[in-house]
Amino acid sequence: MHSFSNPEYGYGLWIAVILNTAIFSLFAYLAFKPISKRDWRTLGAFSAFLVALFTEMYGFPLTIYLLTSVLGNRYPVLNPFAHDNGHLLVVLLGGGEGLLSLVHIISNGLIVAGLIIIAVGWKRIHSGHGRLVTDGIYSRIRHPQYTGFFMNIIGFLIQWPTVVTIALAPIMCVMYYRLAKQEESRLIDEFGQEYIDYMKSVPMLIPRIV
Repeated sequence: MHSFSNPEYGYGLWIAVILNTAIFSLFAYLAFKPISKRDWRTLGAFSAFLVALFTEMYGFPLTIYLLTSVLGNRYPVLNPFAHDNGHLLVVLLGGGEGLLSLVHIISNGLIVAGLIIIAVGWKRIHSGHGRLVTDGIYSRIRHPQYTGFFMNIIGFLIQWPTVVTIALAPIMCVMYYRLAKQEESRLIDEFGQEYIDYMKSVPMLIPRIV
């Protein structure tokens, strides 16, 4: 979520890799509260996504090395290793400050909104003291935490797509979806018809427009 203007080599910032990975991983842990082995695997996959993302964002730009080796002098920019040129969507779509600003607005908007949704969902569910929570954000979607994680993944992919994160993203989405279905089975066992009726009236991950 940061931009550097270094005209030369904009990487090797390993402290930034560690700090960003630690901050987002800690937030994910606090929001997710893993208990089962599947929970820990899912959180581990998200942490691996963050490591891959921030390593290429600040540490070592593997994807850019791969692209420049394949494209050679056909690569769209003269200095692919300046940090602003790490925004591959911007570079491959022709560049420009306007496009760079649009990518930042969309990606940062998705990331921040996802974090807010995760935090709101976490606060609401933990204030329920074991009862079935169906009000607030839970009146719009059944799994706001997972919706927030999906938004984070999409936001990061728009901002800084890499070979590894593009490969990991669909795997993580499937893992979160399966985890949500597992939680629903447990909630049906716990709350019975009350939760079944709730499922019929409230969407799983994407709120209804009307």
